[in-house]
Amino acid sequence: MSLLEDTVAAIGSLAAPAMAAARERQGMLTKPPGSLGRLEELAIWVAGVTGEPVPRPLERRAVVVMAGDHGVTRQGVSAYPSAVTAQMVRNFAARGAAINALAQGVRARVVVADLGVAADLSDVPDLRHHAIAPGTRDMARGPAMDRDQARRALERGVTILEEEATCGLDVVCSGAAPEVVTGRGTGLSDAGLRHKAQVVAHALRLNGPDPTDGLDVLAKVGGFEIGGLAGLMLGAAARRIPVVLDGYIAGAAALLAATICPAVRDFLVAGHRSAEPGHAIVLAHLGLTPLLDLGLRLGEGTGAVLALPILDAALAMHSSMATFASAGVAGADVAATQAESTA
Repeated sequence: MSLLEDTVAAIGSLAAPAMAAARERQGMLTKPPGSLGRLEELAIWVAGVTGEPVPRPLERRAVVVMAGDHGVTRQGVSAYPSAVTAQMVRNFAARGAAINALAQGVRARVVVADLGVAADLSDVPDLRHHAIAPGTRDMARGPAMDRDQARRALERGVTILEEEATCGLDVVCSGAAPEVVTGRGTGLSDAGLRHKAQVVAHALRLNGPDPTDGLDVLAKVGGFEIGGLAGLMLGAAARRIPVVLDGYIAGAAALLAATICPAVRDFLVAGHRSAEPGHAIVLAHLGLTPLLDLGLRLGEGTGAVLALPILDAALAMHSSMATFASAGVAGADVAATQAESTA
C-alpha cells in the first residue's frame, strides 16, 4: 500500500477504556460533577486520544505552518500579490511573525513547510522543503492540480508529522500561511469579496469536484498546503497525537481529512472560531465546538496555540486535584444526597 493508505489504515478509534477510567476519576475529584465543564471533557478526550487514563502533560508541542501559492490569484481575488507568501515564509523563519511570538509564550516549536510557494526559498534556514510545484494552477481555468499531486501533498503532510514525532511530539497545532481563499481574508473590499465569490462559484461549476472523494476535491479546487495539513492530521491520528486546529484553512483541511478517513475527527479539537464567516459552517460540519472566539482571522496557527493553555489546565486539573477520599472530604454521592434533602 501507499503511505497514505498505510496511514489511514492505522487510524483507530478513541480508547474507550481509558476514557471510562478518566471519567470515573473525574467523578472522584473534589468538585461537583461537571462543575469544570469543558475542562473535564478535554481531559477525558485526551485520555481517549492517547490511551492514558491520566495523560501526561503535553510538553512536546509543535505548531506546523504550511505555505503554498494558488494560481487563482491571477483572477484578482486577493488584496495582496502572491509574492507576499514567500515574504511571510521568510518572516516565519526569522521568528518575526505573530505565530513565533505566541508560540514562544506557550513553549511550542514552530515548524514551517513549503508545500508549493511560487518562489525560490532554498536559502531560508530551517524551512522544510516539500514543494510539489511553484503554486497550483488556476482553478478558474481547470483543476488546481492533478490527482497524483494531490496524493503527494497529503503524503508530504504525513511525512512532516513523522519527522516531528521522531523529535518528540505530544500535541500538534495546524495552521497555514495567510493566503487567498478565505472570505475577506487579507482585507478585500465589498466589491472584491463579491468578485472572489463569483470566481469560486465558477471554479466549482467548471471543475465539479466530487464531495465524497477527498482526493478529487483537493485536486480540483484545493491547495498544496491544504493537502499537507490534511496529511498532517491523518498522520497525527495514526500515532494517537492530539491535533489542535487553527482557523478556516485548517478547518478546510480537516474536512478533507475527514472525507478520506471519518475517524480522524475524533482526534481533532478546534482551538478557536475564526472571524471568517465560513469557519463556523466548517466547525458545525465537523461537529467541533471551538475553545476560543477572539475575532482572529490571521492564520499561521495563532488561534491553535492560544488554546494550548486550556489543554494544559484540563490535564493539570485531571492529574493533580485531590480525590474525595484522599482529601477526607465527603464524596460526591453524599453531597448530592444532602442537596436533595434540603431542596
